[in-house]
Amino acid sequence: MSDPVNQSFVEKLQSRRRLIEVATVIVIMVVAVIILPATLSAFRLNLLGRWLSLAIVAVAIDLIWGFTGMLSLGHGVYFALGGYALGMHLSLMAPRGRTPDGVPLPDFMAFGGLLKLPAWWQPFHSPWFAMAAVLLVPGIVSLILGYFIFRNRIKGVYFAIITQATSLVLGVLLVGYLQYTAGTNGLTNFETFFGSSVNTPEFRRTIYIITCFILLGCYIFARWLTSGKFGRMMVAIRDDEFRARYAGYHVDFYKLVVYVISAIMAGIGGALFVPQVLIIDPTRAGIVQSIEFVIMVAIGGRGTIVGAVVGAILFNAIRTYLSESYPDFWLFAQGLMLLLVVLFLPMGLIGLMKEWSKRLKLGSNVIFP
Repeated sequence: MSDPVNQSFVEKLQSRRRLIEVATVIVIMVVAVIILPATLSAFRLNLLGRWLSLAIVAVAIDLIWGFTGMLSLGHGVYFALGGYALGMHLSLMAPRGRTPDGVPLPDFMAFGGLLKLPAWWQPFHSPWFAMAAVLLVPGIVSLILGYFIFRNRIKGVYFAIITQATSLVLGVLLVGYLQYTAGTNGLTNFETFFGSSVNTPEFRRTIYIITCFILLGCYIFARWLTSGKFGRMMVAIRDDEFRARYAGYHVDFYKLVVYVISAIMAGIGGALFVPQVLIIDPTRAGIVQSIEFVIMVAIGGRGTIVGAVVGAILFNAIRTYLSESYPDFWLFAQGLMLLLVVLFLPMGLIGLMKEWSKRLKLGSNVIFP
Protein backbone atom coordinates (compact mmCIF):
# COMPACT_ATOMS: atom_id res chain seq x y z
CA MET A 1 0.00 0.00 0.00
CA SER A 2 2.93 2.31 0.53
CA ASP A 3 4.11 2.28 -3.09
CA PRO A 4 1.09 4.19 -4.54
CA VAL A 5 1.34 6.71 -1.70
CA ASN A 6 5.05 7.26 -2.30
CA GLN A 7 4.49 7.53 -6.04
CA SER A 8 1.76 10.12 -5.52
CA PHE A 9 4.03 12.10 -3.20
CA VAL A 10 6.88 12.04 -5.74
CA GLU A 11 4.54 13.18 -8.53
CA LYS A 12 3.26 16.06 -6.40
CA LEU A 13 6.81 17.05 -5.52
CA GLN A 14 7.86 17.00 -9.18
CA SER A 15 4.78 19.01 -10.16
CA ARG A 16 5.58 21.57 -7.47
CA ARG A 17 9.16 21.86 -8.67
CA ARG A 18 7.98 22.39 -12.26
CA LEU A 19 5.60 25.14 -11.14
CA ILE A 20 8.37 26.84 -9.18
CA GLU A 21 10.72 26.60 -12.16
CA VAL A 22 8.12 27.98 -14.59
CA ALA A 23 7.26 30.84 -12.22
CA THR A 24 10.95 31.64 -11.76
CA VAL A 25 11.57 31.67 -15.51
CA ILE A 26 8.57 33.97 -16.07
CA VAL A 27 9.79 36.42 -13.42
CA ILE A 28 13.32 36.41 -14.87
CA MET A 29 11.99 37.02 -18.39
CA VAL A 30 9.82 39.92 -17.21
CA VAL A 31 12.85 41.48 -15.54
CA ALA A 32 15.13 40.80 -18.51
CA VAL A 33 12.77 41.88 -21.30
CA ILE A 34 10.76 44.69 -19.70
CA ILE A 35 12.54 46.13 -16.65
CA LEU A 36 16.21 46.00 -17.66
CA PRO A 37 15.77 47.65 -21.10
CA ALA A 38 13.94 50.48 -19.36
CA THR A 39 16.58 51.00 -16.68
CA LEU A 40 19.98 50.13 -18.15
CA SER A 41 21.92 52.33 -20.54
CA ALA A 42 22.30 51.17 -24.15
CA PHE A 43 25.95 50.29 -23.44
CA ARG A 44 25.19 48.13 -20.38
CA LEU A 45 22.26 46.48 -22.13
CA ASN A 46 24.49 45.64 -25.07
CA LEU A 47 27.03 44.21 -22.64
CA LEU A 48 24.39 42.02 -21.03
CA GLY A 49 23.25 40.86 -24.47
CA ARG A 50 26.79 39.66 -25.20
CA TRP A 51 26.83 37.70 -21.94
CA LEU A 52 23.52 36.05 -22.79
CA SER A 53 24.76 35.01 -26.23
CA LEU A 54 27.76 33.40 -24.52
CA ALA A 55 25.34 31.74 -22.08
CA ILE A 56 23.78 29.92 -25.06
CA VAL A 57 27.18 28.38 -25.79
CA ALA A 58 27.56 27.49 -22.11
CA VAL A 59 24.25 25.59 -22.28
CA ALA A 60 25.61 23.76 -25.33
CA ILE A 61 28.76 22.83 -23.40
CA ASP A 62 26.67 21.60 -20.47
CA LEU A 63 24.76 19.24 -22.76
CA ILE A 64 27.89 17.61 -24.09
CA TRP A 65 30.07 17.77 -20.97
CA GLY A 66 27.74 18.01 -17.99
CA PHE A 67 25.23 15.41 -19.14
CA THR A 68 27.17 13.21 -21.58
CA GLY A 69 30.66 13.40 -20.11
CA MET A 70 32.48 14.61 -23.23
CA LEU A 71 34.82 17.51 -22.46
CA SER A 72 35.12 19.64 -25.59
CA LEU A 73 37.98 22.12 -25.70
CA GLY A 74 37.10 23.24 -29.22
CA HIS A 75 33.57 24.59 -29.14
CA GLY A 76 34.98 27.96 -30.11
CA VAL A 77 35.09 26.43 -33.61
CA TYR A 78 31.30 26.25 -33.84
CA PHE A 79 30.87 29.59 -32.11
CA ALA A 80 33.15 31.15 -34.74
CA LEU A 81 31.50 29.33 -37.66
CA GLY A 82 28.11 30.69 -36.66
CA GLY A 83 29.59 34.14 -36.17
CA TYR A 84 31.41 34.14 -39.50
CA ALA A 85 28.30 32.91 -41.33
CA LEU A 86 26.37 35.97 -40.20
CA GLY A 87 29.42 38.24 -40.42
CA MET A 88 29.84 37.42 -44.11
CA HIS A 89 26.32 38.62 -44.80
CA LEU A 90 26.84 41.81 -42.77
CA SER A 91 30.10 42.51 -44.64
CA LEU A 92 28.28 42.34 -47.97
CA MET A 93 25.60 44.78 -46.85
CA ALA A 94 28.06 47.70 -46.79
CA PRO A 95 31.15 46.90 -48.91
CA ARG A 96 33.82 49.55 -48.45
CA GLY A 97 36.29 48.34 -51.04
CA ARG A 98 36.40 48.60 -54.82
CA THR A 99 38.17 46.63 -57.53
CA PRO A 100 40.09 48.53 -60.26
CA ASP A 101 36.94 48.20 -62.36
CA GLY A 102 34.80 49.79 -59.67
CA VAL A 103 33.10 46.58 -58.50
CA PRO A 104 32.11 46.88 -54.79
CA LEU A 105 33.86 44.39 -52.52
CA PRO A 106 34.59 44.09 -48.80
CA ASP A 107 37.70 46.19 -48.22
CA PHE A 108 39.94 43.26 -47.23
CA MET A 109 39.17 41.52 -50.54
CA ALA A 110 40.04 44.64 -52.53
CA PHE A 111 43.29 45.05 -50.57
CA GLY A 112 44.02 41.36 -51.17
CA GLY A 113 43.87 41.86 -54.93
CA LEU A 114 40.63 40.02 -55.66
CA LEU A 115 38.84 41.23 -58.78
CA LYS A 116 35.44 39.79 -57.95
CA LEU A 117 33.49 38.29 -55.10
CA PRO A 118 34.33 34.58 -54.63
CA ALA A 119 31.54 32.22 -55.70
CA TRP A 120 31.15 30.76 -52.22
CA TRP A 121 30.54 34.25 -50.84
CA GLN A 122 27.75 35.02 -53.32
CA PRO A 123 24.88 33.23 -51.49
CA PHE A 124 25.58 35.28 -48.36
CA HIS A 125 23.95 38.29 -49.98
CA SER A 126 20.72 36.67 -48.76
CA PRO A 127 20.05 37.12 -45.03
CA TRP A 128 17.97 33.95 -45.04
CA PHE A 129 20.84 31.93 -46.50
CA ALA A 130 23.16 33.39 -43.87
CA MET A 131 20.75 32.47 -41.08
CA ALA A 132 20.44 28.95 -42.46
CA ALA A 133 24.24 28.73 -42.66
CA VAL A 134 24.45 29.68 -38.97
CA LEU A 135 22.72 26.37 -38.24
CA LEU A 136 23.93 24.19 -41.11
CA VAL A 137 27.66 24.95 -41.19
CA PRO A 138 28.34 24.08 -37.52
CA GLY A 139 25.91 21.16 -37.82
CA ILE A 140 27.57 19.67 -40.90
CA VAL A 141 31.13 20.18 -39.63
CA SER A 142 30.28 18.60 -36.27
CA LEU A 143 28.44 15.74 -37.98
CA ILE A 144 31.45 14.86 -40.14
CA LEU A 145 33.99 15.29 -37.36
CA GLY A 146 31.81 13.56 -34.78
CA TYR A 147 31.12 10.61 -37.06
CA PHE A 148 34.81 9.73 -37.33
CA ILE A 149 35.51 10.46 -33.67
CA PHE A 150 32.72 8.30 -32.28
CA ARG A 151 33.05 5.63 -34.94
CA ASN A 152 36.59 5.07 -33.67
CA ARG A 153 35.34 5.30 -30.07
CA ILE A 154 37.64 8.14 -29.17
CA LYS A 155 36.81 9.51 -25.74
CA GLY A 156 38.25 11.06 -22.63
CA VAL A 157 41.44 13.08 -22.93
CA TYR A 158 41.89 12.05 -26.57
CA PHE A 159 38.50 13.53 -27.44
CA ALA A 160 39.49 16.78 -25.70
CA ILE A 161 42.79 16.86 -27.62
CA ILE A 162 41.09 16.34 -30.98
CA THR A 163 38.57 19.11 -30.35
CA GLN A 164 41.41 21.38 -29.29
CA ALA A 165 43.34 20.53 -32.46
CA THR A 166 40.26 21.39 -34.52
CA SER A 167 40.27 24.81 -32.91
CA LEU A 168 43.90 25.31 -33.89
CA VAL A 169 43.25 24.22 -37.49
CA LEU A 170 40.34 26.61 -38.00
CA GLY A 171 42.33 29.47 -36.46
CA VAL A 172 45.21 28.87 -38.88
CA LEU A 173 42.83 28.74 -41.86
CA LEU A 174 41.08 31.96 -40.88
CA VAL A 175 44.39 33.79 -40.45
CA GLY A 176 46.08 32.30 -43.51
CA TYR A 177 43.42 33.08 -46.13
CA LEU A 178 43.56 36.82 -45.58
CA GLN A 179 41.87 37.85 -48.83
CA TYR A 180 38.83 35.66 -48.06
CA THR A 181 38.45 35.97 -44.29
CA ALA A 182 40.18 39.29 -43.41
CA GLY A 183 42.84 37.38 -41.46
CA THR A 184 43.65 38.50 -37.93
CA ASN A 185 41.59 41.69 -38.33
CA GLY A 186 38.40 39.68 -38.70
CA LEU A 187 35.14 40.75 -40.29
CA THR A 188 34.10 44.17 -39.05
CA ASN A 189 32.77 47.59 -40.15
CA PHE A 190 29.20 46.31 -40.14
CA GLU A 191 26.57 48.97 -40.75
CA THR A 192 23.15 47.38 -41.28
CA PHE A 193 21.26 44.27 -40.24
CA PHE A 194 18.00 43.51 -42.05
CA GLY A 195 17.91 47.13 -43.16
CA SER A 196 18.41 48.58 -39.67
CA SER A 197 21.49 50.49 -38.57
CA VAL A 198 23.49 48.46 -36.06
CA ASN A 199 24.75 51.56 -34.25
CA THR A 200 21.45 52.81 -32.83
CA PRO A 201 20.18 52.22 -29.26
CA GLU A 202 16.95 50.82 -30.72
CA PHE A 203 18.83 48.10 -32.60
CA ARG A 204 20.88 47.18 -29.54
CA ARG A 205 17.70 46.91 -27.48
CA THR A 206 16.05 44.77 -30.16
CA ILE A 207 18.97 42.36 -30.57
CA TYR A 208 19.20 42.08 -26.78
CA ILE A 209 15.53 41.08 -26.51
CA ILE A 210 15.95 38.60 -29.38
CA THR A 211 18.92 37.10 -27.55
CA CYS A 212 16.83 36.77 -24.37
CA PHE A 213 14.11 34.80 -26.13
CA ILE A 214 16.53 32.58 -28.05
CA LEU A 215 18.39 31.80 -24.81
CA LEU A 216 15.03 30.93 -23.25
CA GLY A 217 14.25 28.64 -26.19
CA CYS A 218 17.63 26.91 -25.89
CA TYR A 219 17.13 26.50 -22.14
CA ILE A 220 13.65 24.99 -22.58
CA PHE A 221 14.91 22.67 -25.32
CA ALA A 222 17.86 21.55 -23.19
CA ARG A 223 15.57 20.91 -20.20
CA TRP A 224 13.21 18.90 -22.40
CA LEU A 225 16.05 16.92 -23.97
CA THR A 226 17.64 16.02 -20.64
CA SER A 227 14.46 15.24 -18.69
CA GLY A 228 13.20 12.35 -20.83
CA LYS A 229 14.49 9.00 -22.03
CA PHE A 230 17.16 10.63 -24.18
CA GLY A 231 18.45 12.56 -21.18
CA ARG A 232 18.63 9.42 -19.05
CA MET A 233 20.66 7.81 -21.82
CA MET A 234 23.04 10.78 -21.82
CA VAL A 235 23.60 10.42 -18.09
CA ALA A 236 24.06 6.65 -18.45
CA ILE A 237 26.80 7.26 -21.03
CA ARG A 238 28.46 9.80 -18.76
CA ASP A 239 28.38 7.54 -15.71
CA ASP A 240 29.36 4.24 -17.35
CA GLU A 241 29.70 4.14 -21.12
CA PHE A 242 30.85 0.51 -21.13
CA ARG A 243 27.75 -0.63 -19.26
CA ALA A 244 25.51 1.30 -21.67
CA ARG A 245 27.17 -0.45 -24.61
CA TYR A 246 26.88 -3.81 -22.87
CA ALA A 247 23.16 -3.19 -22.38
CA GLY A 248 22.78 -2.92 -26.16
CA TYR A 249 22.35 0.83 -26.57
CA HIS A 250 23.76 2.63 -29.62
CA VAL A 251 26.08 4.83 -27.60
CA ASP A 252 27.87 6.28 -30.63
CA PHE A 253 24.57 7.47 -32.11
CA TYR A 254 23.53 9.24 -28.90
CA LYS A 255 26.92 10.90 -28.56
CA LEU A 256 26.86 12.07 -32.17
CA VAL A 257 23.36 13.54 -31.83
CA VAL A 258 24.30 15.44 -28.67
CA TYR A 259 27.53 16.66 -30.26
CA VAL A 260 25.73 18.02 -33.33
CA ILE A 261 22.99 19.67 -31.25
CA SER A 262 25.62 21.25 -29.04
CA ALA A 263 27.55 22.55 -32.07
CA ILE A 264 24.43 24.10 -33.61
CA MET A 265 23.59 25.85 -30.34
CA ALA A 266 27.15 27.19 -30.18
CA GLY A 267 26.75 28.50 -33.73
CA ILE A 268 23.55 30.29 -32.72
CA GLY A 269 25.39 31.90 -29.82
CA GLY A 270 28.14 33.06 -32.18
CA ALA A 271 25.64 34.55 -34.62
CA LEU A 272 23.93 36.51 -31.83
CA PHE A 273 27.29 37.68 -30.48
CA VAL A 274 28.44 39.27 -33.76
CA PRO A 275 25.81 42.04 -34.20
CA GLN A 276 26.39 43.04 -30.57
CA VAL A 277 30.19 43.34 -30.70
CA LEU A 278 30.26 44.23 -34.43
CA ILE A 279 33.30 42.05 -35.14
CA ILE A 280 34.20 38.39 -35.53
CA ASP A 281 37.86 37.38 -35.68
CA PRO A 282 39.95 34.17 -35.47
CA THR A 283 40.46 34.48 -31.71
CA ARG A 284 36.82 33.42 -31.25
CA ALA A 285 37.73 30.04 -32.72
CA GLY A 286 40.79 29.76 -30.51
CA ILE A 287 41.60 27.57 -27.55
CA VAL A 288 41.29 30.40 -25.02
CA GLN A 289 37.69 31.10 -26.00
CA SER A 290 36.84 27.38 -25.86
CA ILE A 291 38.37 27.01 -22.40
CA GLU A 292 36.44 30.05 -21.18
CA PHE A 293 33.19 28.33 -22.16
CA VAL A 294 34.19 25.33 -20.04
CA ILE A 295 35.07 27.59 -17.09
CA MET A 296 31.61 29.21 -17.30
CA VAL A 297 29.92 25.83 -16.97
CA ALA A 298 32.27 24.72 -14.19
CA ILE A 299 31.52 27.86 -12.15
CA GLY A 300 27.75 27.50 -12.48
CA GLY A 301 27.65 23.73 -12.08
CA ARG A 302 27.71 21.19 -14.87
CA GLY A 303 24.79 18.88 -15.46
CA THR A 304 22.26 21.49 -14.33
CA ILE A 305 21.54 23.66 -17.45
CA VAL A 306 20.65 26.65 -15.28
CA GLY A 307 24.16 26.54 -13.85
CA ALA A 308 25.58 27.12 -17.32
CA VAL A 309 23.55 30.32 -17.67
CA VAL A 310 24.44 31.53 -14.17
CA GLY A 311 28.10 30.69 -14.67
CA ALA A 312 28.28 32.49 -18.02
CA ILE A 313 26.73 35.68 -16.64
CA LEU A 314 28.83 35.62 -13.45
CA PHE A 315 32.09 34.86 -15.27
CA ASN A 316 31.60 37.66 -17.79
CA ALA A 317 30.41 40.11 -15.13
CA ILE A 318 33.60 39.49 -13.13
CA ARG A 319 35.70 39.77 -16.27
CA THR A 320 34.07 43.06 -17.25
CA TYR A 321 34.58 44.53 -13.79
CA LEU A 322 38.20 43.42 -13.48
CA SER A 323 39.14 44.35 -17.05
CA GLU A 324 37.69 47.82 -16.51
CA SER A 325 39.13 48.37 -13.02
CA TYR A 326 42.26 46.18 -13.00
CA PRO A 327 43.10 45.33 -16.64
CA ASP A 328 46.49 43.82 -15.80
CA PHE A 329 44.99 41.47 -13.22
CA TRP A 330 42.25 39.85 -15.31
CA LEU A 331 44.20 36.91 -16.78
CA PHE A 332 45.53 35.96 -13.35
CA ALA A 333 42.00 36.17 -11.94
CA GLN A 334 40.71 33.89 -14.69
CA GLY A 335 43.25 31.21 -13.85
CA LEU A 336 42.59 31.66 -10.14
CA MET A 337 38.84 31.21 -10.66
CA LEU A 338 39.41 27.93 -12.47
CA LEU A 339 41.72 26.65 -9.72
CA LEU A 340 39.28 27.62 -6.97
CA VAL A 341 36.36 25.94 -8.73
CA VAL A 342 38.27 22.72 -9.37
CA LEU A 343 39.71 22.52 -5.85
CA PHE A 344 36.90 23.85 -3.66
CA LEU A 345 33.74 23.99 -5.78
CA PRO A 346 33.73 20.92 -8.07
CA MET A 347 29.91 20.87 -8.17
CA GLY A 348 29.67 24.54 -9.12
CA LEU A 349 27.40 27.13 -7.53
CA ILE A 350 24.13 25.41 -8.41
CA GLY A 351 25.48 22.05 -7.25
CA LEU A 352 26.52 23.64 -3.95
CA MET A 353 23.06 25.18 -3.51
CA LYS A 354 21.43 21.79 -4.15
CA GLU A 355 23.72 20.18 -1.58
CA TRP A 356 22.83 22.81 1.03
CA SER A 357 19.14 22.35 0.22
CA LYS A 358 19.40 18.60 0.81
CA ARG A 359 21.15 19.13 4.14
CA LEU A 360 18.50 21.60 5.27
CA LYS A 361 15.74 19.15 4.37
CA LEU A 362 17.48 16.32 6.20
CA GLY A 363 17.97 18.54 9.22
CA SER A 364 14.31 19.55 9.28
CA ASN A 365 13.28 15.88 9.31
CA VAL A 366 15.26 15.04 12.45
CA ILE A 367 12.99 14.46 15.46
CA PHE A 368 14.61 15.54 18.70
CA PRO A 369 13.59 13.88 22.02
